[in-house]
Amino acid sequence: MKLYMTPGSCSTGIHILLEELDLIFEAHLVNLMAGDHTTPEYLAINPKATIPTLVRNDGSALTEFPAIAYWLARSYPKAKLLPDTVDGETRGIELMAYVVGTIHGQGFARIFTTDKFTVNAADNEAVKAQGLDIVNKAFTVIDAWLPPQGYALGAFSIADAALFYVEFWADKTGIALPERCLAHYRLMLTRPVVRRVLMEEGYRVE
Repeated sequence: MKLYMTPGSCSTGIHILLEELDLIFEAHLVNLMAGDHTTPEYLAINPKATIPTLVRNDGSALTEFPAIAYWLARSYPKAKLLPDTVDGETRGIELMAYVVGTIHGQGFARIFTTDKFTVNAADNEAVKAQGLDIVNKAFTVIDAWLPPQGYALGAFSIADAALFYVEFWADKTGIALPERCLAHYRLMLTRPVVRRVLMEEGYRVE
């Protein structure tokens, strides 16, 4: 398999899951700043021009974090990356959708790619402030939903990999995480695979 990824991005969560499953794959770096995602070669693989993209052994490509994560969990059920109940599985998908759609897609997107949300440079700071407000409110919602300790669904799951990457962004941009989110982030940093992935992607792990 081939993972098209950018270090420190949402693809880090998929990188973690692939390593947790001990799967053999090729990592292909996509330099977003250089526009690698808009080249004809990449668009032929993923016409959405997004990351991550996972090209499976049969040559077919999967895009969108929740879809890739769900496919990995269902394809390798012995790893128990999703609860074995319908309600538990649904809650995992619910959390992933909120992380990717709201915290990432509405919040951090405004902070990291401000120009996509306004054509007027004078509005940039207001857009970033709106993004920060979305991020903080969403983390508050998740904090109330998380258990006092441990992983989001009790045992490590694909939902934790999704939540981790936005917690990682918060940490790197100086956004304070509420108590339970911070505990979850610190717990994730104790996982050997998470630490290894971060170091592979060029980050120092304390």
